[in-house]
This record gives sequence, C-alpha cells and structure tokens, in this order.
Amino acid sequence: MHTAHILNIDINPALRDSFSVEEISGQLFEDDTLHRISFNELILVTEGYGTVAIDGVSYDIVPRSLFVISKGQVYAVNSNNHVEGYVLRFGDCFWEKAPASASNCKAVLFNDASGHQQMQLNIQDEEALTSLMITMLDEFNAADYVNKGDALAAYLKIMMIKVANINSLLHEGLSTTENKIYRQYLELVSKEYRNTHEVADYAEKLGISYRQLADLCKRCAGRRAKDIINGQLVAEAKRLLQFSSKPVKEISYILNFATPYQFSAFFKKETHLSPNDYRAQFVKIGI
Repeated sequence: MHTAHILNIDINPALRDSFSVEEISGQLFEDDTLHRISFNELILVTEGYGTVAIDGVSYDIVPRSLFVISKGQVYAVNSNNHVEGYVLRFGDCFWEKAPASASNCKAVLFNDASGHQQMQLNIQDEEALTSLMITMLDEFNAADYVNKGDALAAYLKIMMIKVANINSLLHEGLSTTENKIYRQYLELVSKEYRNTHEVADYAEKLGISYRQLADLCKRCAGRRAKDIINGQLVAEAKRLLQFSSKPVKEISYILNFATPYQFSAFFKKETHLSPNDYRAQFVKIGI
C-alpha cells in the first residue's frame, strides 16, 4: 500500500500520526497477512476487484463501494486485489478535534461497524464522497498552518454525516429522541459489552423498557438488540483468538462468561466453529 503522509501540526503534537488521507491506485496490501488496525478507517472504492476479510467475514471489492472499518478490527485482502479510490484514517485523539455535533454519526458508524461493514453506493453518493475525499486530500497535503487540524476535523465531520445518511442510519421516519436513544445504546454496548451481555441491563441504563429497546433496534437497524451485543462479543473473541496466545479459559473470563464451556457454546453457535478450531485456521499473523 502506498505510504501516507503524516499530519504534523506544531500547535498540538498529540495530533501527529492521528490522521491521514491518501489516493490509492494499486493493491491495498501486497499479501494476505492479517492486520489489526489502530485507527478508524474508510476505504472508498471507485474501481477495483478482489476480496477483503474483516473479522473473518469475506466481502467482494467492487466499484462504487465503501468499507467502514473500526479501530481494533482485523482484516486482510487476498493477494489478487486492485483498488482505485481513497483511504481515510483517523485516531481517537484526532476525532476529539471534530465538532461534538458529529459524534452521534461517528458513534453509529464505528461502534457497530459490523452492521454496515460495506456499503454499495449509487452514482450520486459516490460522486459526493469522492469530492469530499479530494477536498480533504488537498487540505491534508497543503502546507501546515496553525488551524489546519481544525479545518480537517470540520471536513471529517461532514464526511461522517454524509456516510451516516447514505447508510440510512439517521432514519427520517424516526423521531429525534428515538435516534438519540439508539445511538446511546450503540455507544453503551461498545463500552460495556465485556461487563454485561443482557439487553435488560442496557435498557435500565437508558431508562427505557426491554421491549422499547428491542423495538427501537428493529426499527433503526433491522436487528435484534441482542445481536448488537453478540456482534461485539464475537468480534472481540475472534481478535483475542487470532492475536493473542491467551488460553480459551482466560478469554472466556475476559469477556465475562460464567464458564469456558458457556463461552465455547456461544462462540460455536455464532461462528459454527469451536474457539480452538477458529484459532487453528490462522498461521500467518501480521500487526
């Protein structure tokens, strides 16, 4: 993959290495090694082919598509791949520069990335996102100045809002209150999924009933509230199995399962593989 330039802003050294945008014409990676990313990532594909596996799920690389990859997710591309488009990466410390009004969009996109890992774009949406990427790339490559980070954060805000709307995450048919509660649920799950696996616990924290939360998730995402919790648990279990040598017993307790047996049964039900069989699939691992 082409090496991205690094944003270097004297006013705030904490922003260094926390944001990049690049145009790509070639392979995403030169081999099929697994990569666990430390940034949130958007990959806009205008033309391309190949496959990408994200947290063990395979997706075809096709023209006019967008990949949303959250920090900590694991992905690899097959060696026969080609991508024309743009790659945008940003870290949490850079996101803190973004206006707070965009936080809900970012939370919906990246706290539940597996629910919309790949989006197929129409021509108008592709053109809008491409235009934004070009604008951000020009700003990113411009000479550094005092408020450059603020300008890029503002563009990032626009990008989050555009992508969230493209994916119909901000449903017009739902009230502002419902949207707000749904986004709060996603944020809670992303923070608390290791501590509790029960929908009722999240409903209590949100001040609504179990049934209200279940209905809300169906309307907002077409998914069960429990599926969102399980998705977080499975994704993190896969990462721990791939990227650590921790015994299955230890992983089960990290994820707050009562027993290793309970964890193994859950994992097999969700993936159709035992934890040990899943781990045995991975030989080459790159970070």
